[in-house]
Amino acid sequence: MSREQAQAKAQVLTEALPYIRQWAGKRVVVKAGGETVDKPGMLDSLARDVALMRAVGLHPILVHGGGRQISDAMKASGVEPVFVGGRRVTDAATIEVVKRVLLDINARLVNALQRYGAHAFGVSGEEGGLLTTRRASGPNGEDLGFVGEVERVETSVLDFSLGRDLIPVIAPVGAGPDGPYNINADLAASALAIAVRAQKIVLLTNIEGLYRDLGDRDSLISETTVRQLEKLIGEGVLTEGMIPKITAVIEAMQAGVPQAHILDGRVSHALLLEVFTEEGIGTMVLP
Repeated sequence: MSREQAQAKAQVLTEALPYIRQWAGKRVVVKAGGETVDKPGMLDSLARDVALMRAVGLHPILVHGGGRQISDAMKASGVEPVFVGGRRVTDAATIEVVKRVLLDINARLVNALQRYGAHAFGVSGEEGGLLTTRRASGPNGEDLGFVGEVERVETSVLDFSLGRDLIPVIAPVGAGPDGPYNINADLAASALAIAVRAQKIVLLTNIEGLYRDLGDRDSLISETTVRQLEKLIGEGVLTEGMIPKITAVIEAMQAGVPQAHILDGRVSHALLLEVFTEEGIGTMVLP
């Protein structure tokens, strides 16, 4: 390594120091899509970022999805996935597929974090009443089956683990009135962020951030507010997959979470760029 390269690295660390001080001791909920585990580079980048966050004093909680993998598993069984308002219609057979796929993703994320020196543990929201759910319905009252909305979060296990330098990795399956319920991962992350009084919620996606017009790359919204997001939902311009993300952000911030970010999880070290640099990436939401 040349002297110039070494000095450049030292400069990066120096610039990050104020942000490390600012966020030390704070809780940050990170939601990652299931696509993260399919590409080793993305999985390693996420694991390194989350492990580093914990190493410099932040308290990350990782929530993950698995939508594409669940759809693939359903199709392999001859069942075509159906979505209403961005949520998967989930019958009794499908909820078993959901649990199996999500627990596999959960284990892979935990293993990746441990490879980078983090102490992590995986847990389903169904265990110990971590996420208690009520039955959800579609936007027009449609029956979605075993799909739940978070009714209560039992934070004791999270408080215990965070106080002992552990990183919880949470699969979004909840305890419903008659068995396990599938929860949208974005909405599960929002409920968790509210319950643990997180200072930030970060949603990692497979696009650069929130677009006013998805077909126009120049319409990326770098900074917005809750009121502007509510207006976008009212205008009906959001894609079906983006609606739960924006709903999750609005709910979290209205309940007191100070900041939210929608980032491109495909970008190497997206989390570090957002948390520890002035420029940041993606879309930042303020009250």
